[in-house]
Amino acid sequence: MTPVPDVLVAHGLAVLFGWAFAVQAGLPAPAVPLLLGAGALSGSGQMDLARAVGAAALATLGADVLWYALGRAFGTRVLGALCRFSLNPDSFVRDAKERFLAHRLRYLVLAKFLPGLNPLAAGLAGVASVRPEQFLLYAAIGASLWAGLWIALGYACADLIGAVVTRAAALGTPLLGLLGAALGVYLLAKYARRHRFLRHLRRARITAMDLKRRLDAGDRLVIIDLRTALDVETAPYGIPGAHWIAPEVLRRPHHLISRDREVVFYCAEPKEATSARIALRLAAGGLKDLHPLSGGIESWCQAGYPVEPLRR
Repeated sequence: MTPVPDVLVAHGLAVLFGWAFAVQAGLPAPAVPLLLGAGALSGSGQMDLARAVGAAALATLGADVLWYALGRAFGTRVLGALCRFSLNPDSFVRDAKERFLAHRLRYLVLAKFLPGLNPLAAGLAGVASVRPEQFLLYAAIGASLWAGLWIALGYACADLIGAVVTRAAALGTPLLGLLGAALGVYLLAKYARRHRFLRHLRRARITAMDLKRRLDAGDRLVIIDLRTALDVETAPYGIPGAHWIAPEVLRRPHHLISRDREVVFYCAEPKEATSARIALRLAAGGLKDLHPLSGGIESWCQAGYPVEPLRR
């Protein structure tokens, strides 16, 4: 396998641009080694420093604009698409929503440095209808800082990086085999965890049609809305009778939910991630008859069923 700096020498800025775009658009792969390699080559006079920073920053900004446009066009559905090829769990989307709500535009800068979060941050900016000029300003600042800091570090440590790459090349196949095996184990563990999650979800969830039928029949169901404040900000309504409760409040749910009541949870995350996670946690605590709503509030609305202002 060709060492990273050799790849950059052979193919130049095109490789740097393409890899930075792919990683910041959501590809589950590291970008930092390539940025450090570009900086090291700049330090040894084999690549222009300003062009390297410009290529990586422009690629990152392009990835941001892509996900921002998709978020504005398709809303939260685009976040579900991200989870289909991400190694992160579906609940990762909720964490991103909460951080975006706390930091708003500053989160666009911070997310550049947090693996897997950049496309979510850009998509959420589109979902939240951040003004294009504001989005472009903060996205450009974040892209420039991300590319500039890592490439500058590689530039400053050019001699050290060159020595490390030379040593790694000498180790050759055994090192690559070890790294490949470690990556394989990591991917298998992720797959197994996700498979268990989805298997539980298939058994426990309830459809919007079934929920409507049971409500019409007068069944005494407790309906809990687990959406984030950002979700409610964009869609300030819920299923009739639902109570909007934060997941952390349900760590000790017995003063809120009687053991003999059947409970339906709904959220706005892909694969009902938050609803399923809370149902699993409460089932372990002794509660029974817990059901995530399949498709969340979106499936309820798509079926044409009524909604009402949320109750706390």
